[in-house]
Amino acid sequence: MERVQVLSIIVSLVILFSVVELVRSRKLKENYSVLWICASVVILFFATFRHLIDQLGLLVGVYYTPSAFFLLAILFLILIMVQFSVTISKLSDRNKDLSQEVAILTRRLEELEGKDGQASEQVTNPVV
Repeated sequence: MERVQVLSIIVSLVILFSVVELVRSRKLKENYSVLWICASVVILFFATFRHLIDQLGLLVGVYYTPSAFFLLAILFLILIMVQFSVTISKLSDRNKDLSQEVAILTRRLEELEGKDGQASEQVTNPVV
């Protein structure tokens, strides 16, 4: 086994165990960890069976093996960006809805306080 292969296996295992630990300690949600776990498993798989990355490269039309690995890494990063974009979009919509709801509740509270303030003034200052 070559040094780069051993290093790849170690890195993939470190990523895998780090993600599992982050999920276990509630610092990372499960739905975000799925892509990271998949990426570490793919790295571990191709590090263990190094000849398969060569075959994958030839299948795709990449003749330089590290380029095939970088292609996989770029695809992974695109998936991460899409997942984060979807999450940010949902959070943005939720933030807008919550802001509107707070504004409506604040307006209703001001109206109620205004009516109560007028009613209490009439009781304390009766017109004779």
